Amino acid sequence: MNLNKKGAFAMMDQACIFNIQKFSIHDGPGIRTVVFFKGCPLRCYWCSNPESQAGDPENMWDTQKKDYATVGEYKSMDEIIDEVMKDEPFYEESDGGVTLSGGEVLYQAEFATELLRKLKEKGIHTASETTGFARQEVFEKYIQQVDLLYFDVKHHDELQHKKGTKVSLAPILKNLAFALEHHTNLIVRIPVIPDFNDGRENAEAFAQLFDQLGIQKVELLPFHQFGEKKYAFLDREYKMQDIPQLHTEELNYFKEIFEQHHIACQIH
Repeated sequence: MNLNKKGAFAMMDQACIFNIQKFSIHDGPGIRTVVFFKGCPLRCYWCSNPESQAGDPENMWDTQKKDYATVGEYKSMDEIIDEVMKDEPFYEESDGGVTLSGGEVLYQAEFATELLRKLKEKGIHTASETTGFARQEVFEKYIQQVDLLYFDVKHHDELQHKKGTKVSLAPILKNLAFALEHHTNLIVRIPVIPDFNDGRENAEAFAQLFDQLGIQKVELLPFHQFGEKKYAFLDREYKMQDIPQLHTEELNYFKEIFEQHHIACQIH
């Protein structure tokens, strides 16, 4: 089982980044800069950022240039820090900071861990979004540098998880249990996907799993079609073509079931 092809084993002088997004207000407290790391071991068929999956730069159709353009660029530690620190006054005014995302940031874990450490030395609040799919020793080292951790759980069943994401659920749950035991600021999220993990039966199974783990708060991320066109731009098949988006009110049953288990539930 190959949990990290690059990031788990060797510190790289550079990281492959596919976007640095300024003035974000949805990826942690305050005004934030989000650094998107390229590369992900999961292959979720509903992924809204398919350009994030490959670990190296690739070509993607650009509608403005009417030609193919490169997605992803190798950047040094200093380049990334210099860029995100340009907005330090906004972080200070809003109690914001820097969030690392992907792809899967743990795909380039050693670089990302060192980046977080350097940011914390500068007094910057750090957050991260992750699937939790990594070797436990890599994950443990990484979250020591994270002030706020968003942890996505995509299914409660090993077989279904592997069908939908192409990776095992076991190391994810192992890392989640460790994070719950050692990390004081953790938000668990479920991307709710039609015909994969929606429905009352799945909601009940999630609630029972979270009961066992001691999770008391969950956020739901309803399926959307924001990434639909990207698959055509990458010359890839999109398996969620024409599947209707889920709306907040359609997931009230999730909230009802979770609250019966005394788990607070917020739908975004």
